[in-house]
Amino acid sequence: MSLALAPLDVSVEVEANLPCRKFDPDLWFSDSPAELELAKSLCGDCPLRVECLAGAVERAEPWGVWGGEIFERGAVVPRKRPRGRPRKEDLARDAQLRVEAEARLAASGLSESRSSVRLAA
Repeated sequence: MSLALAPLDVSVEVEANLPCRKFDPDLWFSDSPAELELAKSLCGDCPLRVECLAGAVERAEPWGVWGGEIFERGAVVPRKRPRGRPRKEDLARDAQLRVEAEARLAASGLSESRSSVRLAA
């Protein structure tokens, strides 16, 4: 069975208070790293977060925030970096965030499909 087509939990109403339905949809596809972090935080309590993330992984979403994770070019990235050369401390923080993103994917049960999920280096 496809994860993207898995039946929804019947206890969750389709018209529930989903953050992606309450706020401006452009927030989940912003170019601003700060706005993407805000979108990620809004996904934290969403009842459909796991299904959303599983569907995005399966579809290899090219970009945006899906299930509380940032996708860029079909890969999960710990955070979106602004343009330009990153500072050394940012590179160290990115390494730590990459580990945390892998842990979140594993906790969601998506680590088995590692071939379809890749974390950007």
